[in-house]
Amino acid sequence: PSPGSEPIPSVFRRRRSCAPSSAHRSGMNKYRKVIKPKEALVKDDDEIRVTAAGSVSAYVGRAAKLFNEMEKTCLTITATGNALTKAVTAAEVIKRRFKGLHQITKLDNQEIVDEYEPLEEGLDKVTDVRHVPCMVITLSKDALDTSDKGYQEPLDETLVTEVEPEEMMKSRGRGRGGGGGGEGPGEGG
Repeated sequence: PSPGSEPIPSVFRRRRSCAPSSAHRSGMNKYRKVIKPKEALVKDDDEIRVTAAGSVSAYVGRAAKLFNEMEKTCLTITATGNALTKAVTAAEVIKRRFKGLHQITKLDNQEIVDEYEPLEEGLDKVTDVRHVPCMVITLSKDALDTSDKGYQEPLDETLVTEVEPEEMMKSRGRGRGGGGGGEGPGEGG
């Protein structure tokens, strides 16, 4: 420390990296995750499975196809883990594109068990149990059970901006430039 300055209290000193110790790292190198065969989950026609990587506009487009082309009256949005917020966003956008949608939201959690087998003799199998949140949002043009604790009535129609199917299928511009919106010179009289 320079003259006249006090030493930095230990709570403000920079900590070492939070990386696992070499002993822990070398311990996990002695195991290999057991790859389980994926269960062939049958996805219903009226189900939209939201992932953290998917785009909300793609989910809204799928909803448009279900309600308009396939003439479905009900759809289900499902998500787990990091995708929950995107599922809620998608449901809110869909409710603002189609009039009179009743909603029921159900939250649950799923237990995921990962197994690790030893690569060396004398070590036991290791299992890791994780609980992942999952959500199912049902949107229906028909009335749903209003006594359900996850029920939400349709939005006020003044908050809904219905979009023609052709408009919804048009791609939106991405990136910078390439199209107006604002009034420039020579526009607007």
